[in-house]
Amino acid sequence: MRIHRYRTPAEVPTASMADIAFLLIIFFMLTAVYSSTRGLEFAFPKDDPNQRNVQPQEAIHIKITGDAQYTVDRTPMTIQQLAGYVDQKMKQAPDKPVIIHALPDVPYYSMIDVFDVLRQLKVKNVSVPTQTEIERWKFFGYLE
Repeated sequence: MRIHRYRTPAEVPTASMADIAFLLIIFFMLTAVYSSTRGLEFAFPKDDPNQRNVQPQEAIHIKITGDAQYTVDRTPMTIQQLAGYVDQKMKQAPDKPVIIHALPDVPYYSMIDVFDVLRQLKVKNVSVPTQTEIERWKFFGYLE
């Protein structure tokens, strides 16, 4: 004779999972209230009667195209003319910025020649813009 044993089906207890889910919902609802976005805190400077008005400086734009051709402030020049022009401008304003815009197909020696001239003239404010900056300048009409 066969004895039939009653087997209990395997179940996953879900009562405790519901409690945990409920507690997590409450936790996230409470912490969402405290995570408000805050802006930067800063104070504007007070008016100063002795304040100087600084005029913005026009940068010297050096564009290097293929075959070592240089355009300085939209004027074609040789490397010797570039040195004289930059030297004259730096005597007027020693902290004048110089922006070098080299096209992608320019050989390295052309760029190095410009850097050598600027180093000899002791120019300290030199910038080489990224492609994104160049596109932005073209969009706003600062470059051709």
